[in-house]
Amino acid sequence: MSNSQLCPYFVFLQIAALERQIFDFLGYQWAPILANFLHIMAVILGIFGTIQYRSKYLIMYAVWLVLWVGWNAFIICFYLEVGHLSQDRDFVMTFNTSLHRSWWMENGPGCLVMPVMNSNLALEDHHVITVSGCLLDYQYIEVVSSALQIFLALFGFVYACYVSKVFMEEEDSFDFIGGFDSYGYQAPQKTSHLQLQPLYT
Repeated sequence: MSNSQLCPYFVFLQIAALERQIFDFLGYQWAPILANFLHIMAVILGIFGTIQYRSKYLIMYAVWLVLWVGWNAFIICFYLEVGHLSQDRDFVMTFNTSLHRSWWMENGPGCLVMPVMNSNLALEDHHVITVSGCLLDYQYIEVVSSALQIFLALFGFVYACYVSKVFMEEEDSFDFIGGFDSYGYQAPQKTSHLQLQPLYT
């Protein structure tokens, strides 16, 4: 697989990461914003490692992808409320600094948002809303987004491992000029028989 063949993969990977970063910014989801930023940097590292034939960068990229899969699996479990996770109680995505939710909660396809006036549940500087009519609930949009990231990361992990192995094999078999040939290295010998005399000034 050549560098030119992988270019569309890396472009799609960057677009998917940037799209996710934008919507997390709109929803004030600070934990995903930080993770997305690190992921974008790791993708750039992977691109650089591929173009410059640096296997160490690709290995670092592969290690990051393992962490990225774990993070996205956590997001899926969080939005599906697996185990003791609860969206109503846990504000992990905002580092417990605000009550903001996913941007898709109010802006999903077909969603109709209605404010609840004079609600006793509203905290200071907040308002209570009801969301109805969504074609797809925001939890499932977040789950699909994370599942797509996991799929791309698994493909990227296999790619990074394979290409870094190829690069390391090429480095090991590289024949330096004048060395590692079948005749063995021989130091150059003097062919001149001139006798050196000291020089006095």
